[in-house]
Amino acid sequence: MSFTIALTVEEALTALARGARPIAGGSDLVVGARHGKAPLPDHLVAIDRIDSLRTVTVDDGGLAIGAGVSHDTIERHPQIAANWSALADGSALVGSPATRHVGTIGGNICNASPAMDTGAALVVLAATVELASVGGTRLVPIGELWTGPGRTAVRADELCTAVHLPSPPAASGSAYLRLEYRRAMEIAVVGAGAAVTLAPGGTVAAVRVALSAVAPTIVEVDGLPTGDLAAVGEAAAALASEQARPISDVRASDRYRRHAVGVIARRAVLAAARRAGGESIAVPVNRALGIGAAS
Repeated sequence: MSFTIALTVEEALTALARGARPIAGGSDLVVGARHGKAPLPDHLVAIDRIDSLRTVTVDDGGLAIGAGVSHDTIERHPQIAANWSALADGSALVGSPATRHVGTIGGNICNASPAMDTGAALVVLAATVELASVGGTRLVPIGELWTGPGRTAVRADELCTAVHLPSPPAASGSAYLRLEYRRAMEIAVVGAGAAVTLAPGGTVAAVRVALSAVAPTIVEVDGLPTGDLAAVGEAAAALASEQARPISDVRASDRYRRHAVGVIARRAVLAAARRAGGESIAVPVNRALGIGAAS
């Protein structure tokens, strides 16, 4: 095995072009190898010392998060928590405190788990992913990046360098919730992210909902109505259950997941609407509203 430490994006891209695999926190790659999911690559390039990948930038164009930014940084960033709350909610639920300190948003995205806690938030917040190679850079909408469980449209010579999220509209809010059996080191049984924009009278002007752990990839719910908030919440529940494609495994049956994701989707919509109306709900919503495991 060869191991290279890159100090710049250019050095990392050169290594990738020669067949190396990138590693930052290693919370997915190393754990997967230990559990026999895939052997460690023959050639690794460490990207955790590249300063440009560890920056968070907020301006009039929106939010740019370097691929090497940790979940802990996202969870605690005041502007992300205030304006892109669902992403902070999801990041706050990843693994344990130790995992959140070393695990990165880029690694989480490229691991492509359908149960990832940041995925539904990124979809409803209209994220795009920046992919770089020695041949140039391209932007891919987050929903087009994941092609299956553990599979992405990222080429072997490409590096995820940043995630971009547009500024949210006025009177909007977002939230991510999950059903869990325990708090730490848990994978969502089901999860749902929602982004809601309110009209001046308090009705729903726009809404997006995405689901995790109920299909081969993160699923965005189609056909959501606008108007009365209660009706929108009920429609989100019904459509989420209808459009989910869950499996049965040791953690839950497909029938249970189909029902539960509807409940969680409705709660996500209502929590996002409360934030859109100006109510302060601490990150993560699961803890603030007493949803999920007690300890």
